[in-house]
Amino acid sequence: MTEVVLHKFGEMGPGTHVAIVGFPSLGLVSSIATNFLSRDLKLDLVAGLTSSDFPPYALIQNGRPMPPIRIFSGCRDKCEEGLDCDNIVVVTTEFGPKAETHRDIALALLDWFAENHVDTVVTLDGIPMFAPDKYDILGTASTPEAREMMNRYGVEPFDDGMVRGISGVLLYEGSVRGMNVISFLGTARSEIPDPLGAAKLLEVIKRMLPEVHIDTEPLYAEAKEIDNRLKAQAEPADTGNRDILYG
Repeated sequence: MTEVVLHKFGEMGPGTHVAIVGFPSLGLVSSIATNFLSRDLKLDLVAGLTSSDFPPYALIQNGRPMPPIRIFSGCRDKCEEGLDCDNIVVVTTEFGPKAETHRDIALALLDWFAENHVDTVVTLDGIPMFAPDKYDILGTASTPEAREMMNRYGVEPFDDGMVRGISGVLLYEGSVRGMNVISFLGTARSEIPDPLGAAKLLEVIKRMLPEVHIDTEPLYAEAKEIDNRLKAQAEPADTGNRDILYG
């Protein structure tokens, strides 16, 4: 069994919380989205996970060393619409944990969520596109309440199939514990990091938390820049020898 150690760095605010979880998936959309959220909303580091099975590194942010799996939190302004909660929690990382550690990581997170009054967990994952450049969001959930919640935000249900990895463990264990876990599955490009796929996932989060200003424009701009670079690379080079070759 993997030993996953949870380190506490700060206190959670009072009330109930929603957690948004992103581990690397197709196109890195989940990690891009959650890392963007934690920075854009200027959330505070409150906890982190380490293990001897994790890669030996520390991420440096603003001169501060951070654990490989980081848990951020911040207070949410009151709103008459959207998800009913007081605080936002974001779990993010850049590395893909080994499969044999997925269950232990998921259980450590669920225990921490229960201890800190996290009533709803939203996981973000990337899945292959059904058609070229067509972005879709599907969803599945652990409880009837979570499924109703998912439908409220206009997400097409994923009724048959498989959710892998940490998201899959969180979904099933959430159903056993009676905890609301929603998994949003966003189509993404597989060959490159996909900021556009990440932005599409965050559009659903914006509907859930309408009073929170999440500015996704930088992700759209980054996606356009990547596309422009790819198009430039695909164009044939001008050798300057047309007259010699064709004249």
